[in-house]
Amino acid sequence: MTASSAVTTGTLVVPDARLYYEVRGAGPLLVLVGAPMNAASFAATAEHLAPTNTVLTTDPRGHCASPLDNPDQDSTVLARAEDLARLITHLDAGPAVVFGSSGGAVSALALAQTNSDLVTTVVAHEPPLRELLPDADAQRALTEDIVATYATGEVIGAWRKFFAQAAIPIPDPMLEQIFGGDRDPQQVASERFWFAHELAATTGWVPDPPLLRSVPTRVIVGIGAESAGQFCDHTARELASALGVEPVLFPGDHTGFVNDPATFAARLQEVLDEP
Repeated sequence: MTASSAVTTGTLVVPDARLYYEVRGAGPLLVLVGAPMNAASFAATAEHLAPTNTVLTTDPRGHCASPLDNPDQDSTVLARAEDLARLITHLDAGPAVVFGSSGGAVSALALAQTNSDLVTTVVAHEPPLRELLPDADAQRALTEDIVATYATGEVIGAWRKFFAQAAIPIPDPMLEQIFGGDRDPQQVASERFWFAHELAATTGWVPDPPLLRSVPTRVIVGIGAESAGQFCDHTARELASALGVEPVLFPGDHTGFVNDPATFAARLQEVLDEP
């Protein structure tokens, strides 16, 4: 591949928001999406996939360069799925393959349920679907407590509780380094929106396994090879079981595409190329 692919940027105006997006490469349409992770989080992986794909990345609604008309509006899963449908239709290059990670995986699953004609394959990488867990009631209470803690201004306390629920060990000095002191205002705004208007709705969304089994869209459930025992490892396995499929391992942990984009992109292409 070349060292850098040309990037085309654009903004799509939708009824209640403006959606920023980036397009790289040429070939079949491949969407990389997160929530709250934005286009920049997937840029390196997109570069590695661009030689053989038209790669679309986007800032999800309410984050970074995709502002909402009403900043206090919640980011629902169905709204984000509709955003993806509008972007795919706008590019007129579909149907698409959609790789979604974390909250983006939830968005992609909802897209398959509502607009299966626009997506041939969904790769749902570690979707945080707490309602599929045997202890969903307890997990729901933990999420509510995390959101309430952040609302009081206890930023580090909220993140401490979040990572505890996620079963991702983060030492307090690292929490202080990442989430304390002077921080980028855009990062803080995105964080605030996520806690107040996105986290609970995303983790509380309930997929429809019989519908996902019946639509023509192929659904692949991905798990990080280093995520064993974590919250999203459990939720992804529950989803795979409900769909009657075997989960597929990807390099790294919950953010393997950030930590090693070249290896992750190669694995994703390998998975997509399998019959």
